Amino acid sequence: MKSTTGKFGKTPHQPSLWTRADALKVHADDPTTTQPLVSANFPVLSDDVFIWDTMPLRDIDGNITSVDGWSVIFTLTADRHPNDPQYLDQNGNYDVIRDWNDRHGRAKMYYWFSRTGKDWKLGGRVMAEGVSPTVREWAGTPILLNEQGDVDLYYTAVTPGATIVKVRGRVVTTEHGVSLVGFEKVKPLFEADGKMYQTEAQNAFWGFRDPWPFRDPKDGKLYMLFEGNVAGERGSHKVGKAEIGDVPPGYEDVGNSRFQTACVGIAVARDEDGDDWEMLPPLLTAVGVNDQTERPHFVFQDGKYYLFTISHTFTYADGVTGPDGVYGFVADSLFGPYVPLNGSGLVLGNPSSQPFQTYSHCVMPNGLVTSFIDSVPTDDTGTQIRIGGTEAPTVGIKIKGQQTFVVAEYDYGYIPPMLDVTLK
Repeated sequence: MKSTTGKFGKTPHQPSLWTRADALKVHADDPTTTQPLVSANFPVLSDDVFIWDTMPLRDIDGNITSVDGWSVIFTLTADRHPNDPQYLDQNGNYDVIRDWNDRHGRAKMYYWFSRTGKDWKLGGRVMAEGVSPTVREWAGTPILLNEQGDVDLYYTAVTPGATIVKVRGRVVTTEHGVSLVGFEKVKPLFEADGKMYQTEAQNAFWGFRDPWPFRDPKDGKLYMLFEGNVAGERGSHKVGKAEIGDVPPGYEDVGNSRFQTACVGIAVARDEDGDDWEMLPPLLTAVGVNDQTERPHFVFQDGKYYLFTISHTFTYADGVTGPDGVYGFVADSLFGPYVPLNGSGLVLGNPSSQPFQTYSHCVMPNGLVTSFIDSVPTDDTGTQIRIGGTEAPTVGIKIKGQQTFVVAEYDYGYIPPMLDVTLK
């Protein structure tokens, strides 16, 4: 991918590559990079709704923020339908698996609040019905802007299309809880362009979502990460020597891996309010390796840029594989070059005995990692499962240079604040 010229001049980078050689180093069940087993007796946040992607309220620097002592999280949420005839099996029993698998088509943004950083209480919808311009409200990032409680929620408006958007509202607190007000006018920001980022017309299975705005600690500019796919017609991409990397003899065959074209996208704001953005070439590409690099986000530590993203086993390319979980890369500057953490990129994967137990991990600057429970086996054969749709146990990791280590496990949905803002 060639660099381009825009308002900020020639872009200063070429995308870093997650290569097939890197991915060959991925190994499940390494205790330093494997999430502890989740018990099938997990508690459920709500019997009325499923939740999955969790988005803690934070400031523009990434710090998890409480307001007047109240922690706030946003979640992708869908009603459970235990009595809906379309989700009853032939014996009249609730088919929770089918209900769970259908949730993406009715995903809405909800919020929860807590005094303890766990024990979450449901606040309700963030936006009233009809405010969002599309059917589905998909993941993004809520940013606390100031001591007046203003919040910018960046998210993905999906179906039709996929557009990065934002909506501004305000958080209001009392001694009894939290409410959100406003969130009434959604502003479209940008869509895939077909030149740097793949469009739906180029690939019906394309991805363009998950905005994560941040201020670069070194240059002070406002940027945004997002998930994308490298532009081009599906099947037209080349998996060359650079994308393959230094593989041993017998691993040169890439099969049909040209269909996997994930990338971590980046845009820069033309203004200080985050209303006007210019897309830049991707920070990282995974052509020939994986087709999804979801929910990309940074941790800034020791002057380094730790780039985290989540991915699935089923989105890996022919000849390489890895567990569902969070993958990471590190660089000394925003535009790289990035190298995979732990030599492979794998930071925290599901154990092979429970390959779907958790997903949508978010690594916070304090080293805590939150995720949701997908499904957990309830018997030794793995044929019987319990659906989650609730918060998973939080895991603690330690980041040291180019390595990471699992070092702790905490309560379900434990997302403590790093700072508290007193509203004025």
